[in-house]
Amino acid sequence: MKEKLYRAGDIFSRSVGLILFFILWEAAPRLGWVRSTYLAPPSRVFGALWLLALRGELARHALISLRRVMLGLLVSVAVGVVLGLFIGYFRRIDRILDLLFQAFRQMSAFALFPVFILLFGLGELSKTIIIFWASLWPVLLNTSSGVKNVDPVLIRSAKSMGASKAFIFINIIIPAAAPEIFTGIRLGGSYCVMAVVAAEMIGASSGLGYLVLYSEETFNVPEMYGGIVGLAILGIGLNWILHRAEKYFTSWKEV
Repeated sequence: MKEKLYRAGDIFSRSVGLILFFILWEAAPRLGWVRSTYLAPPSRVFGALWLLALRGELARHALISLRRVMLGLLVSVAVGVVLGLFIGYFRRIDRILDLLFQAFRQMSAFALFPVFILLFGLGELSKTIIIFWASLWPVLLNTSSGVKNVDPVLIRSAKSMGASKAFIFINIIIPAAAPEIFTGIRLGGSYCVMAVVAAEMIGASSGLGYLVLYSEETFNVPEMYGGIVGLAILGIGLNWILHRAEKYFTSWKEV
């Protein structure tokens, strides 16, 4: 019983800021602090979300956005982790490529979007590539940093006991770098959600980003904010999934 009360109290204390935010949001347009034409109160926003859900539009847009996010993230994780492990392990290659990768990292996916459209058109491929580009660099650079920051004492101890390079890489370096790798993946996940908004606002006819833009153009303000709330929920859900995966694969940290 005490444990349940403690959990309930913990959940409430962590939710106070969000509750106060929604109270302030509801009060601002209703008390005339902000025109409701521009800032719909959350009661109307969630009402619009409910109507979208009843019509099946919310699920359709959310699933399409989720599919794009997951595809871009999976490709960036596959490429970023493998390349990051390779670069972090071979220091000479890291020195050669570091400046190039740091330059690429500073190139915003949004600034490159016209380039992707010119090269790959307005279809799904260009959307996947912009999401991939946005999430690749935190995954790659965090993985490389995690490998480089492995305690050298662990590696020397394994070598002194006759462990092979393959054994050290698989059983020591990768597990030790796993926390930083997952930090990069979680950052990449948040960048994916931001990138999918831009991708769906240009040349798309579906997705939560498209819903936000279309609602703004038709001046359906509650639905516009509903799409924004949907994107926030999508980002929170993705982060929760990645956090659970991190806890599973790095459970040794809690021992």
